[in-house]
Amino acid sequence: MNTLASLRIGGTFLVMSAFWLGLIAASLWFTSNARWTAHLNDARFAGAVLYESLESSGTPPQGIDIQTLAPADQALAATGRFEAISDVPQSARVTNFSIRPSPTGGRTANPLTVAILSSDLRYPLANVSTRSGQTSAETLGALTSLLATYCSNPVLIAQLGEGPWVRIEGQQVWNCSVAPKDLRLFAVALALVSVGILTTIVLNSSAQFQGFAQMLRARNKIGGPESYEANGPFELRDIVSAVNGYLEVERDRLAERVAVLSGVSHDLGTPATRLKLRTALIQDSELRAKLESDIDAMTGIIESVLTYTRAELDAEQPRRISLTSLIESVVADYQDVGSPVEFHAAEKVTIEGGQSVFMSRRGTRTLPPDDKVVVNARPVALNRAVSNLIDNALKYGRRAKIGLEKDADSAVITIEDEGGSMTIQDIEDLMAPFKRGSNTKLIGGHGLGLTIVSTIAKMHGGSLKFEPAANGGLLAKITIQRQ
Repeated sequence: MNTLASLRIGGTFLVMSAFWLGLIAASLWFTSNARWTAHLNDARFAGAVLYESLESSGTPPQGIDIQTLAPADQALAATGRFEAISDVPQSARVTNFSIRPSPTGGRTANPLTVAILSSDLRYPLANVSTRSGQTSAETLGALTSLLATYCSNPVLIAQLGEGPWVRIEGQQVWNCSVAPKDLRLFAVALALVSVGILTTIVLNSSAQFQGFAQMLRARNKIGGPESYEANGPFELRDIVSAVNGYLEVERDRLAERVAVLSGVSHDLGTPATRLKLRTALIQDSELRAKLESDIDAMTGIIESVLTYTRAELDAEQPRRISLTSLIESVVADYQDVGSPVEFHAAEKVTIEGGQSVFMSRRGTRTLPPDDKVVVNARPVALNRAVSNLIDNALKYGRRAKIGLEKDADSAVITIEDEGGSMTIQDIEDLMAPFKRGSNTKLIGGHGLGLTIVSTIAKMHGGSLKFEPAANGGLLAKITIQRQ
């Protein structure tokens, strides 16, 4: 399923959608914030007017009802048993608040004692705003503003100075039903959802591009696809289509090269045979040997180029094989003709056990070597790569020692020689096509052996490297991926 039909069109739509969603979220936030500010200011104003009403026994502000407590409740309030007063919330929690006298208009205001009864919470009185020179009416207004902040429907029991205790109910001021709907959390959620959707789509599109890039990097691994599926936005599908077209053209070109070289090799076979027959009639043995050498070199070069191009074409189908068995088979072929080639298999591993109840000495156990190094590979190509490196080791280093290392992800075939005059830089330079060493007159070859080995290693998702060996020689390493 495609995340976006097109990055250009879909990206523009996403940017515009994010802009409008952000605008809506900001509008909801500021509108809700303004309504809440107005609601709290109204509660603050009502609290200030309430104090003046208590002090002058006048009419309370709109939305607030004041009733004098019955004699029995007066006694309970005087002793601080506010939760026992009739018609108060069940299991009420009491928050006590006192307003100290402050000079107002040249006179001293009466102290006000307030008990806030709520079934939900005790109010954090530390949040009641105060300032220097604040009047008692302003302090009571700050208290009612705090009550309006919380949706809890409290009942106030208050006493001004030495006057009677009164019950104050302000459902129209601080009740939950009159509070404006707070949309600020919804605005934040809307903004987060819009950002989350935008981020998810962008990350998914980016992951599709990165996934295709990783598939291209793993192109040379065994089992790589001949073409790729066109999933994702239009731009990615266009890129995938172009890559598939390029790969198809390259495969056709390689196939044409192989066909041309095969034809040339076949066509040269007949005249080369005639040349050999005619060369045999030459009486001068030295001249005859030189001509036969030139003919063999010519046909050998053609066969080497054909082998290299077939390796690039990657025509052999991969299958599961035992890498250990393949190496043993190659080494056995060399040993049969007396070549100094040997294979060092994995050694047995000895582990120490725990102490027994009946014996104080720890036991030991030998684990069999893991000779089942199974890989998904092209056996003919690998056989050719190992044989080429063994041939080089015998030519330049007199002896070849084969090893096999492995881990969970890769297997490494090592070929070690006994050393010669060539350095690591010299041998790496020979990996270029038709590049040969300085001793070309003494050692045969056409300069494509290491190039073919490197191509086969890359075909298996690995590489060909050279390192100094412990005995002073060179150590060649073919790394292939295990799948």
